Amino acid sequence: MRLLADESVDRAIVDRLRQAGHDVMYVAELAAGLSDDDVLDQANHDHAILLTVDKDFGELVFRHKRIHQGVVLIRILGVTAGLKAEIVSKAFDDHAAEMDASFTVISAGTVRIRRQA
Repeated sequence: MRLLADESVDRAIVDRLRQAGHDVMYVAELAAGLSDDDVLDQANHDHAILLTVDKDFGELVFRHKRIHQGVVLIRILGVTAGLKAEIVSKAFDDHAAEMDASFTVISAGTVRIRRQA
């Protein structure tokens, strides 16, 4: 799966997803400091699902009706970066096919997927 990880995403998550065979571009490696609009534009340009911890992307998608290839919002708090990486990797193992053109929220105990209307 092709992903664009926002610079707010832990490096451990990026590394774990790459190890699992996903094509992960990382804003921190490509062009740190991009605005949220520019990050979403880049994801769309690259036909990539956006991976982020920034809730502002929810506003761009739902309130401003921005088109997207898919957004995955990581809402996991109070655990190590390594454990977060494992939770996110497992969510992709179990739900990757459903994440395209959807808004997905991954938390420690659940994965919620809302299809684009």
